[in-house]
Amino acid sequence: MYQSMKGMLAKANAEGYAVMAINAFNLETARGVIKAAEVNAPIIIVLLQDHVMSFFDCDILTKPIVKMAEQSPVPVAINLDHGHDIAHLKRCLHEGFSSVMCDASAYDAEENARITRSVVELAQIYGASVEAEVGNMGCAEGADAHFTDDVMYTDPDVAIDFIKKTGIDALAVSYGSTHGDYPEGYVPTFHFDIVEKIKAATGAALVLHGGSGAGDDNMRRSVEAGINKINVGTDYMIAQREFVARSPAENPGYDYPTLVQDSWKAGIDTIKHYIEISGSTGKAR
Repeated sequence: MYQSMKGMLAKANAEGYAVMAINAFNLETARGVIKAAEVNAPIIIVLLQDHVMSFFDCDILTKPIVKMAEQSPVPVAINLDHGHDIAHLKRCLHEGFSSVMCDASAYDAEENARITRSVVELAQIYGASVEAEVGNMGCAEGADAHFTDDVMYTDPDVAIDFIKKTGIDALAVSYGSTHGDYPEGYVPTFHFDIVEKIKAATGAALVLHGGSGAGDDNMRRSVEAGINKINVGTDYMIAQREFVARSPAENPGYDYPTLVQDSWKAGIDTIKHYIEISGSTGKAR
């Protein structure tokens, strides 16, 4: 069943669980996300805008994934992740994305709200939902690696005002997580009071980005604090990368088409683990 995040997150918000949002970048990885959710859980396929623009653009990628979603027995949404290029975000809506993240967090609060509000008004025409971000999560990988620190945390008062001004369906909150793969053994410190204050004042659906490696206890406590959507990408991709790295050595006759087709299956257990932690197992109806 293909739908927007709006109904999914409203149900999660009312019943106190979170919906997993898993990063994919092609048909195989999207298929893995959907198959993992067929433990009777709602699921969100997250397509990072930078990936869409670099690999398969929205005019090529969207419709086949929508078809897979329509054929699935569980609710499936497609959400554009970190949509900072607004012109491209609009193209994604036109091509059939059921949800978009308008990421104008690099701007000041007023400009972020103005840009986001304009996207909300456009998305309503398409029946799509909108996520936004206040604050800024760091990135643990690459030349600009920088863990989330105090100055990057979401200011609850700014977030509360932002939600009221924009009419968004979900807000990504920075309270300790970082995008990417943490160093081995590192578990981030989460500031749950940020989530709790925003939730108490607005009742809005709130989002955790950078869920990979954040720690099972942090995730469970996040859901208790009011998180209703958890983004995970790195752990899903690592599981597939490790499968591809070891399989040719274990089976030298592994042909490439079969290797590619089998690789997405290697990440299914990872997704199922996070679905269980999020409390969304059995919540597809």
